[in-house]
Amino acid sequence: MLDFIIRLFVYLGCFVLSMYGLSSVNYEKFIRSGKVKQAQVLYLLVAMGIAKLAAEFLMNIAYKVIP
Repeated sequence: MLDFIIRLFVYLGCFVLSMYGLSSVNYEKFIRSGKVKQAQVLYLLVAMGIAKLAAEFLMNIAYKVIP
């Protein structure tokens, strides 16, 4: 149970950090007019993908170092 809670917090933390990092990108240049909803969905999916990769990286480091 503790393992699940730790993983949950790592994934949520990475998601928040990826959203914060992506907020610095000026993606408005690439949005077609009238396609704001699709751009928001893409923004969320990219943030989730980055968060998953970062969280798995951190988990692998943590579980390889700490047996």
